[in-house]
Amino acid sequence: MTGIVREFVGLPSPPAGRAGAGGHPCQGVYHRPAGAPPPRTAFIAAHYDIDFSEHYLAPYLAERGYGFLGWNTRFRGSGAYFLLDHALADIGVGVRWLREEAGAERVVLLGNSGGGSLMAAYQSQAVEPTVAPVAGARPVEAIEDLPAGDLFVALAAHSGRPEVLTAWMDPSVADEADPLSVDPALDPFDPANGPPYGAGFQERYRAAQRARNERITEWALAELDRLRGTRARDRLFAVHRTWADLRMIDPSIEPSARRPNRCYQGEPAKANYGVFGLASQCTLRTWLSMWSLRTSQCAAAPHLARVTVPSLVVHATADEGVFDSDARAVYGALAARDKRLELIEDEHYLRNSRPEAADLIDGWVRAH
Repeated sequence: MTGIVREFVGLPSPPAGRAGAGGHPCQGVYHRPAGAPPPRTAFIAAHYDIDFSEHYLAPYLAERGYGFLGWNTRFRGSGAYFLLDHALADIGVGVRWLREEAGAERVVLLGNSGGGSLMAAYQSQAVEPTVAPVAGARPVEAIEDLPAGDLFVALAAHSGRPEVLTAWMDPSVADEADPLSVDPALDPFDPANGPPYGAGFQERYRAAQRARNERITEWALAELDRLRGTRARDRLFAVHRTWADLRMIDPSIEPSARRPNRCYQGEPAKANYGVFGLASQCTLRTWLSMWSLRTSQCAAAPHLARVTVPSLVVHATADEGVFDSDARAVYGALAARDKRLELIEDEHYLRNSRPEAADLIDGWVRAH
């Protein structure tokens, strides 16, 4: 890639200020065309905890005349401590910088992968504040006055943090303290259960996944109560085995162009017993803020119901973790009257079709 200026942007976080060693909690890289006036339209992309500063679409969209701020909140690499209201305040810092410093007249919120529900939550909070602090935490004043985006793009986007974790978690875990514990009747890797998985097993499995999420929520709330009045305000804990969505193992369930028996970490049976996974480490408040079906405000649908700006949903048809039903759920939940769903034949990270994806998004933005 040539002819692109990459500018480091470091700014304080409203809830956290600036690190003692000098680092700014909010950091990113602004991509723009070299030798051209400041772009009038700029994208911003952020994730719950993944580094998006060098997002794979940034150079492609900069080549097409846009600004692109790959933006990180202070939870980059620190998902175990994530709090939604704090993250929204940090995203607001990036949007303001685009408007007030970079000269952008229009801002496109790009919600990629897990960032789909996060950017939906940002736009929702900007137009109709509803996000509340998690149990026992103080309100963040900065989220009461967030600058809204002008366009919204959901790219290979999950339908929300609690939903995706629950769909992926292994409900055969019999003891949360023991990563090897297993209920054979629910074990997705026991050949006696499948694949292929019968309709009855699938129904029991999905119900047990929801029940596991609810048990962890009950325990987290009870632990917060137990800690009240002690020297500790919160604690860390592990969530084991979260690469067990039956669709990852059995390609006959919601068939698509995805590779069979694959997840983002490779073979599900191996990944499921590894140490890298969603929610693998959490604080009690992070579980309640991000992962709990009962208490999390990181579900996409309620926020998408307040997203009325023109919206584009792009689904990768060979995605191993975002399925057709997820993309259609995102599309259906959007309140925008002007909305469009497009399909790209590629896997989650669009490794083979990034120029085509950039062309698609470019054409849609120019039409608006």
